[in-house]
Amino acid sequence: MNHKGKYIAFFTLGCKLNFSETSYIAKGLEEEGYNLVSFNQTADYYVIHTCTVTQAADRKSRILIRKISRKNPDAVIVAMGCYSQIKPEELASIEGVDIVLGTAEKFNLGNYLKQYRKGQPLLISISPAEEANLFLPAHSGSDRTRSFLKIQDGCDYTCTYCIIPVARGKSRSPCIKDIVLQAEIIAGKGVKEIILTGVNIGDFGRLTGESFLGLLKELDKVQGINRFRMSSIEPNLLDDDIINFVAGSNRIAPHFHIPLQSGCDRILKLMQRRYTTDLFEECISSIRKTLPEAGIGVDVITGFPGETDFDFTQTCKFLDQLDISYLHVFTYSERDNTKAMYMNNKVDHTVKVKRSKLLHKLSDKKRMSFYNSYTGKSATALFEAKKHNGRMFGYTGNYIKVEKPFDFIDIGSVLKVRLLNINENGNINVEVAG
Repeated sequence: MNHKGKYIAFFTLGCKLNFSETSYIAKGLEEEGYNLVSFNQTADYYVIHTCTVTQAADRKSRILIRKISRKNPDAVIVAMGCYSQIKPEELASIEGVDIVLGTAEKFNLGNYLKQYRKGQPLLISISPAEEANLFLPAHSGSDRTRSFLKIQDGCDYTCTYCIIPVARGKSRSPCIKDIVLQAEIIAGKGVKEIILTGVNIGDFGRLTGESFLGLLKELDKVQGINRFRMSSIEPNLLDDDIINFVAGSNRIAPHFHIPLQSGCDRILKLMQRRYTTDLFEECISSIRKTLPEAGIGVDVITGFPGETDFDFTQTCKFLDQLDISYLHVFTYSERDNTKAMYMNNKVDHTVKVKRSKLLHKLSDKKRMSFYNSYTGKSATALFEAKKHNGRMFGYTGNYIKVEKPFDFIDIGSVLKVRLLNINENGNINVEVAG
């Protein structure tokens, strides 16, 4: 089938890793002659890069497919990624779906499109995730401000609530030199910030005899990138050597996003997490001692099976006394093929919603306290192309969201700014320092 000049649109659900992979796949198709258009435009192909970390993510994929099928019945619809890997038959049963590809097969999307014509029998291609042993590189490239760089895939952990190891397979990563080469290519495009993404980035290099710290040291030498930022890193893998290196670097952002999941040791044990609250607290203390200005985000799950009111109160008290900057709050979502699915003492949905709201309030409190401690100070911020009501937005190295009057020339610029006051949007107004 001649695909030259055909229009293709992508929609990505889920994590930053998914976004990096979508961008990489889309760029490859563009180089083959496809025309990339936004998802709300008319296209010959619509590709939904699915996520299955929660029931809500599954539902969003199904809704998108049905919407596109009604709106563009003649288009080829592709579902690919983690949801496709876990439940291909469920996606295949939705009217309008033409191609279903797993987490490995999605990187060969172009070949599947070439061999498929609308009206042919449904095409499903899924290989067992446990057989995955290749690292398939990816980085986003449409935004000249920042790029998501995939450094690791899969996970060897057995957390009882998580389906991702089943979807993406065992932990794997390339050699440091391969990632450095990718970073140099990104730098050549004028990108100012690279976000290092993966399922478990702290596990980088374990099979190659290298390490995440070793990767940071080599990336720190790459010319042309103003800032490298880490995505989520496990507390048991975030050691003092990494923290000390970040403290001594002018290019690794002083920003850590660390999954806690529960502030109750009993629940952590049920989750099969690899640390205790004592270890987590020591990790936060070590960061604050070495990098007092660091932004620290924490993941927390509420409503895990067996979580009592007392357990939840313990979590809230633990988080409240931690010197952190914000929370990412997740309501427990039951996933097939996980140990937690078969646990007793399920938490009622209304209780989960109530607890989630309380944690969001605590997050707002932490964020405002963190932001207030920086008003009147100076920082450097990278500004984005996004514009709203004549304002533009950016982030400091320690992940404070800032605003200033829009100026086209400042898009993608790293500017020294003075942080003024918190506005009605919850961001900090800034002025460019002279």
